Amino acid sequence: MKDRLRKVAKSMHFRVLIILLVTGLVPINLIKSGILKNYEHQTVEQRAYLIRSQCTLMGADFIADGYLDGNQSETLESRMKQVADLYQGRVMIIDSDYKIIRDTYGLDEGKTVVARELIDCLSGKNGKYYTQTSDFIEVITPIEDNATKEIRGAFLISAPTADIIEGERSLSRTVLLLQIVLTFAIVAVSFYASSILVRPFRKVTDYLNSGTDFLAEDLSMPDYTETEMLAKAYNQMRHHLKEQEESRQQFVSNVSHELKTPMTSMKVLSDSLIQQAQVGEVPNEMYEDFMIDISHEIDRENKIITDLLELVKMDRKSTIIHIEDTNINDLINLILKRLRPIAEKQQIDISLESYKPIIAQVDRTKLTLAISNLIENGIKYNKEKGWVHVSLNVDNTYFYIKVEDSGIGIPKEDQDHIFERFYRVDKSHSREIGGTGLGLAITRSAVLVHHGAIRVYSRLGEGTTFTVRIPLKYTKTGKEQAAEASGT
Repeated sequence: MKDRLRKVAKSMHFRVLIILLVTGLVPINLIKSGILKNYEHQTVEQRAYLIRSQCTLMGADFIADGYLDGNQSETLESRMKQVADLYQGRVMIIDSDYKIIRDTYGLDEGKTVVARELIDCLSGKNGKYYTQTSDFIEVITPIEDNATKEIRGAFLISAPTADIIEGERSLSRTVLLLQIVLTFAIVAVSFYASSILVRPFRKVTDYLNSGTDFLAEDLSMPDYTETEMLAKAYNQMRHHLKEQEESRQQFVSNVSHELKTPMTSMKVLSDSLIQQAQVGEVPNEMYEDFMIDISHEIDRENKIITDLLELVKMDRKSTIIHIEDTNINDLINLILKRLRPIAEKQQIDISLESYKPIIAQVDRTKLTLAISNLIENGIKYNKEKGWVHVSLNVDNTYFYIKVEDSGIGIPKEDQDHIFERFYRVDKSHSREIGGTGLGLAITRSAVLVHHGAIRVYSRLGEGTTFTVRIPLKYTKTGKEQAAEASGT
């Protein structure tokens, strides 16, 4: 268990560390990529803007000097060469017929150029074309007559971007160095932060590994909202387990006491007979009385054991239940027929009121046991010349059984506990009439097995009413279907 808890704590630490690292490192890489792309884009845009501005200034002089009409100008030639040298590129002048009239490389003069960018430019649109693979930027700028607003031609400037690429590489190396520094910083911070974040969970692990009785006290972890919720859930579980443990101990104590009491009585009776036999002959009347008492104690012991076994069967998660269509009216009549002699002996009147014939899907044996216990209790804990009234009713979904009596009643403070095992309202009176304290617990289990409900209404000295509601059709739960499929 301890090794498992340690593994859980390490796994949690590792997961938190990974989350922190990913959260820190991914943005750094994204920022690096964004910086480099932005540098490239801004630098290219700036260079294209400068080239376009210089071409716009030259264009006005070209129109004024009639250069496009064939007039030569050394000044304009010199300016074109300065621009070409400045950007270490090539300058071409193209007229409105797409013919190259000047090329600073002197290679394509007189040729015709037809390209989409050039067509767009001569039709009034400025163009810029740039490809990384060719390592060149091409800028096309119109030559416009300011007086007539007519586009007479265009400048096409090609400039290498080797310096931009080199600048980008240099920036990349600088960013990489910064990335490495930040990565180490993030790793260090992540280790530290993850150890702090996991500290409350390690506290739980250390607490459970300390050997302390974890049922003894609540766990407090107010560090974070999540750990506080975890501690709350843990404490709820602890209280539930503690209640179960106390219930188990109480049950074991009650079982031991209930089984020991008849054994003690039989021991006393048998010892008395042995002592009488040692002193002299035992009178037949005494011998007979003692043997009758021993027989009663044996019956009582057997009753307790039988009820315990029945309760254990119903407590099993995979309780075997035999469902069959049953006439509930006939079943109740059969139970009353069996119990009527007991009632007549105690001068208790039993009656049945049934409104409709009822056919339901039930476990006949378990339901018989539950209803028998309720009617038997009504007889046992009744007043002299009292009555027990049983009524049956039904709707579209459930059938209802009501058992009313004119008995001694149940105090209000005891009504929440009567379905607990070995709980007795009047312990001395219960033992007097042979009660084991398990009847109502068995009844409740039998009703719950049918997915039903049971309620009690009582006033001290005015009698008791038990109502049972059970579905007409039995439907298996998901757990029952799974247990049946697995063969358990």
